[in-house]
Amino acid sequence: MYEPIRTKSVHSTTAGTSDFPHRSREEELDIQLAGHLSALLAVTDELRAQAPSADLDTAADRLVAQVCRLRGSKPQRAKPGAAPGDPAALHRRAHTLAGRALVVAASRADTAVAILAAERMDAHAAARAAGPRELTATG
Repeated sequence: MYEPIRTKSVHSTTAGTSDFPHRSREEELDIQLAGHLSALLAVTDELRAQAPSADLDTAADRLVAQVCRLRGSKPQRAKPGAAPGDPAALHRRAHTLAGRALVVAASRADTAVAILAAERMDAHAAARAAGPRELTATG
């Protein structure tokens, strides 16, 4: 009545015979989170170059520690650009990056990074709300 199927289905998978490596969801989230934290570190370094503060120094050290934990190696630190950036724009960018890190940290249940990201969001929001006179002094 029916003719048997003679070829393999295009929908079948061959588990374990892939030519390229696959990463787990956790590994992908680690990579993504380390990237957000590295970008936040770069903006923090830029802010530190404009107006050094103990808060920014502490934040940078904590960011480095978390990136090291996620990547297994120290992040490469970029030297701040020759032309100073707009402090308000840098705080806005840092706030956005910290928010992205917070979302990823929450999805992977990383409490330490979530707390750090939330603290950085608060600090950058406060710096933006403080006005142009105090923008460079707050982390």
